[in-house]
Formats: sequence, structure tokens, C-alpha cells
Amino acid sequence: MRSVMLYSVLLGISVSVWAADDGFVPLFDGKTLNGWEGNQDVFRVEDGAIVAGSLKKPIAHNDFLCSVKEFGDFELRLQAKLVGDGDNAGVQFRTRRIPNHHEVSGYQCDMGTAFGRIVWGGLYDESRRNKMLAEGDQSKIKEVFKKGDWNEFRVRCSGPRIQIWLNGLQTVDYTESDDKIARQGVIGLQVHGGKPAEAWYKDVVIKELK
Repeated sequence: MRSVMLYSVLLGISVSVWAADDGFVPLFDGKTLNGWEGNQDVFRVEDGAIVAGSLKKPIAHNDFLCSVKEFGDFELRLQAKLVGDGDNAGVQFRTRRIPNHHEVSGYQCDMGTAFGRIVWGGLYDESRRNKMLAEGDQSKIKEVFKKGDWNEFRVRCSGPRIQIWLNGLQTVDYTESDDKIARQGVIGLQVHGGKPAEAWYKDVVIKELK
């Protein structure tokens, strides 16, 4: 814990209580997009958070800010919120960029609404199988979800097993049965194409699992 907190102080980061667990390091320094790559006309840093999109104009298409580093087995923790008329975004992991395209391919911890229901904390397969792989109980999600406010995610990947928690509620415990699906890739932050919206992300920390 001390090494993480010292690192945070040196960078001037306000890291949340997540960092109280040994082994977690910041993926976002709270001030710049160092360590990330993507369209900086779409993604910016504001008030210690990564902000994607705009409340003044529609979002042309799905867009992603991706970590430069790839990760395999890990636990990722962050806070996220959605504001505006658009209501979908997500956190990619074990993901890759599609060459010469704005899309990515890989797992997504979903945010917002889709298919006529709340999908916060669901596991979607972006630009690959293009379907929801696992979801939490709608009634329980409605009890813990904070609309328009910060929501806490935990995403844990260990071998074929993927687990997701939303505000402490486990929404996904999924085991991948297809050995051909990649178990390593980048972390990505999404804003969905459509109506004006902003997706906000902060306190992004990660621990690689041995």
C-alpha cells in the first residue's frame, strides 16, 4: 500500500480507497492521458477524470481510449458515470484495436441501457460475437445503481474466469469456454455513438495477478 500511495502523492493523484489494497497501481495519473492512446478530440481530462464525448453535439460513432500496455490476468478497479441524453458506454479489457477502424474487439464491462434494460455491470463481447455474455439480476442492479453519479466497478480476470462487481454487487461470474478467445489485451474506455453524452472515468487502478 505504501508504494502505491507514495507513487500517487508524487504524481499528485487523488486515488480512491481502491489503492488501500496492496499491489494496485494507477493506470491514470489524474492529469494527463499519458499511458493511453486515442482520439484526443473525443477524450480529455477534466476535474481529475477522463471524459469522453460531448453534451453539445451527437457522438459520431463508438470511440475508445486504450491503454498502451496489455494485460492478461488482473483485477481492475475504477469509478464511472454517464451524463446526457446518450446512455451507453463501457470498459474494454482483453481487447485489441481493429486495424484502420474506430472499433475494438474484445470483452466489455457494459454501462448504460441497451436491449430495453439496464446493462450496467453486464459482460458484452464487442465487435466479435456481438452479444451479451452474462448479466446481473435487474432488480438487484436497480437497488445499487446510482444514475448520473459515480458507480464503482471491479473487473477480475483469471484464466478463463471473468468476474464483475458494480457498487459491491457481483453482476457477472463467467467462464469462457472458447480456448481461441484471447486472454490478453488492452484496457479501453468507451463512449457510444449516438445522442449527446459524456462518459466519465476516474480512480483507475489495476493489479496484475500472478
